[in-house]
Amino acid sequence: MAKSKVLVVGGTGYIGRRIVKASLDQGHPTYVLQRAEIGLDIEKLHLLLSFKKQGARLVQGSFSDQQSLVDAVKKVDVVICTMSGVHFKSHSILMQLKLVDAIKEAGNVKRFLPSEFGMDPSKMEHALAPGRETFDQKMIVRKAIEDANIPFTYVSANCFAGYFVGSLSQLETLIPPKDKVRIYGDGNAKVVYMDEDDIATYAIKAIDDPRTLNRTLYLRPPENVLSQGQLVEIWERLSGKKLEKIYIPGEDFLASMKGMDYVAQAGMGHFYHIFYEGCLTNFEIGEDGEEASNLYPEVKYTRMDEYLKIFL
Repeated sequence: MAKSKVLVVGGTGYIGRRIVKASLDQGHPTYVLQRAEIGLDIEKLHLLLSFKKQGARLVQGSFSDQQSLVDAVKKVDVVICTMSGVHFKSHSILMQLKLVDAIKEAGNVKRFLPSEFGMDPSKMEHALAPGRETFDQKMIVRKAIEDANIPFTYVSANCFAGYFVGSLSQLETLIPPKDKVRIYGDGNAKVVYMDEDDIATYAIKAIDDPRTLNRTLYLRPPENVLSQGQLVEIWERLSGKKLEKIYIPGEDFLASMKGMDYVAQAGMGHFYHIFYEGCLTNFEIGEDGEEASNLYPEVKYTRMDEYLKIFL
């Protein structure tokens, strides 16, 4: 069977560049939207040109030119959007509505993967403001997709290792603490930590798979379902050094958010749901979902002890 042609929108971003690589590695004819809006951003241009050298095709398009989006979409079978959905970067989730309109107008797309790749927004109706904006907007995009009868796969990839593992899930840093580590609650809530390259691999595996059509693909490989306490233990074992544990009760964590700016409050709200409520693992995957490592056991996903070794 011929490999689906893939268009990546947001291909120069943190997850997008990995999606492009995974698509090429798995043999898909891969197109990357080159937006006029990059202007003089030389790093993005060089990244796009590096994709071209690897065999990707660059397609001109702009979110201010709807016909250009329609023309880009008509070239492919699958569209994957990885535009930023975090507040400390560009929070661009609702821009996807223009892409949804283009996919509907083009009428040829066999699968759309919108920019999700985090928590399942359908489980986050109770989320704290202002961070709930992310989930509410993702649900607006979902409704538009489903109202337009566009075939979809939603990818729930949970915690990116780059942001949550090297830091042992500390706020405001990306590297392991040297002496003290803050533990959220009792540190026992189960979290799912994912290497970003593995996220991309699983996502591309799903695009031609009928089992993931109009379903959510949950990335929950069993050896990466760990509590923060277990993650700290792994680091202590690798580094040979015990860290002082500072346990933060939930009410203290919430109180510390007061007076912070909008971006900080949004991020901390997400941390609260992950590490105090266990929102990534406190539900069973239902009939509307599939678990990625069950579907694709051939993927040798990165375990977090291997991931942490780079920090030694």
